[in-house]
Amino acid sequence: MSIEIKFFRSNRIFRPNEPLEGKVVINLDSSISHRGIRLKISGSVNLQVRGGSAGIVESFYGVIKPIPIVNKSVEVQKPGRIGSGTTEIPFSVVLKERGEEQFEKYYETFHGGNLSIQYLATVDIIRGYLQKSLSATMEFIIESEKDTLPEKPISPEMVFFYITQDTQRHLLLSHLKLGEFKIIGKVCSQCSLADPIVGELTVDASSVPIQSIDIHLLRVESILIGEKIATETSLIQTIQIADGDVCKELTLPIYIILPRLLTCPTTFAGPFSIEFKMTIVITFQSELSKLHHKSDFQTPTAWTAMESIPLELVRTK
Repeated sequence: MSIEIKFFRSNRIFRPNEPLEGKVVINLDSSISHRGIRLKISGSVNLQVRGGSAGIVESFYGVIKPIPIVNKSVEVQKPGRIGSGTTEIPFSVVLKERGEEQFEKYYETFHGGNLSIQYLATVDIIRGYLQKSLSATMEFIIESEKDTLPEKPISPEMVFFYITQDTQRHLLLSHLKLGEFKIIGKVCSQCSLADPIVGELTVDASSVPIQSIDIHLLRVESILIGEKIATETSLIQTIQIADGDVCKELTLPIYIILPRLLTCPTTFAGPFSIEFKMTIVITFQSELSKLHHKSDFQTPTAWTAMESIPLELVRTK
């Protein structure tokens, strides 16, 4: 026997003011009796722990309780019997009803390094005494209501940047200090989640050969704990825009597609916040770099130059 939830939308994206519609599909070898079939809708902001050593935020795990967003249960079928074969039971649940008291606002679905905002639909077929209930769970994705979103396109905010010896706060190799390098460019710091992050970069001068140019997309998750704020930065993805020494004064395009579940609108809530930034990393050719292939993205090295740019991500119509 098997049971599963299928939503009528293949992308599973819904908005709080829309009905959550789908069907429960049950496959049985023989008929069974039940005491009712219920569908539970739940959503919450959770603190989650990654594998490996505990970070700053993870050290508070167990202290922070999940923040409930929605928790409702509806009956989709009254007690009775389900025949053998395949049975489909449609359902429609209004997520946000007018006048209904809410725990929190509907934040967009987000799977982060330490914070997750998740919405689940769980169906339970309640059986009799000493009989195990049948259940299935499926995640659905919440996006902001269209009425609350700004019109598209939003006004792009281009940030100009330059990277030289003088902009670096960490120690550089002697041949980098004595040499000269200047990288300039611009990037859109405010962009729609449906659009790529665009910009450009130009190597004006570099007396030291360049090994690669990479862009790190980072999330910055903060949690309010009493009177303190615990903040941790983690890597979402890395995009390489140049491999090997770059021709001088050649404009390189920056084009980054945002991953859906790993990003969300920049959020500043009372107990937590979710922000994003990008770090441009210039790696110069050096014998030391060959010995350290793997290095922490947050730790500057003597053979790299870096520049970080805050990003504001928004949802548009």
